[in-house]
Amino acid sequence: MRMTVLIENDAPSGCAELTAEFGLSLLFELAGTRILFDTGASGFFADNAARLGVEIAGVDLAVLSHQHFDHGGGLARFLELNDHAPVYLRRAEHADRYSSFPGSTRPIGIDLGLLDRSSERFVELEKTTEVTPGVTLVTEAGSRHRRPPGNDRLLVERGGRLVADEFDHELTMVLHDDDGMVVVTGCSHGGVLNMIDAAADRFPDRPLKAVVGGFHLIGLPAADSMALSRPEVEDIGRAIRSRCDGPVFTGHCTGHTAFGVLRGVLGDQLRHLSIGTTTEL
Repeated sequence: MRMTVLIENDAPSGCAELTAEFGLSLLFELAGTRILFDTGASGFFADNAARLGVEIAGVDLAVLSHQHFDHGGGLARFLELNDHAPVYLRRAEHADRYSSFPGSTRPIGIDLGLLDRSSERFVELEKTTEVTPGVTLVTEAGSRHRRPPGNDRLLVERGGRLVADEFDHELTMVLHDDDGMVVVTGCSHGGVLNMIDAAADRFPDRPLKAVVGGFHLIGLPAADSMALSRPEVEDIGRAIRSRCDGPVFTGHCTGHTAFGVLRGVLGDQLRHLSIGTTTEL
């Protein structure tokens, strides 16, 4: 199994030919199947792919982790470049979504019109589904562990009012090969531990060999603060370590400060998602 990072918040130093943006896009190759997980905030994921020698036209299927622009903003570009791959997402209300900070409320949803204009390309899942051998999309997350407090600032429009987003549009991707399974999240709004546990509940006999994705531990992005206390973030790190013996790749909405705290617990087990890197999992 192979993973290539197409979009992340930060480009590595000395890598001017690749473009970073606030978003996430990952390409996985599993037993000959090419899976695009999220498309970042724009079409830059495709530009980076071209520079890396990755043909978006050759992607076999795409997955949208949830309906926020930084994960689905490049969907239109994907559909332009790829004329056949289905795009899987969780069935949910097609509603406008927002973030709210003191003095500012702004839209952060995807282009809902695209779902209608290209409805033949989108597959909306109502339950956990194996979409192709070795690729399962898990629609439940559970509630054993606290969800990220940063969710409190994320809203959805219903009946002309902005209410708390319950993230019934989020899913987790689980990839399997002979060595075990890899859990892939977009922003872990359901809580990274809940999402890992949901995968483990679904596949209790499969060892967890890697965790990949954003963990939504950032507080105020401009200040790179943490939404949780240091001991709480450390507890998350210890809980991940108890579940996974392999590498843990994160970035995007985890935040640099929280990444540093997790590194103190996970050590070299923790890796940063870095644009342009290809890793065997």
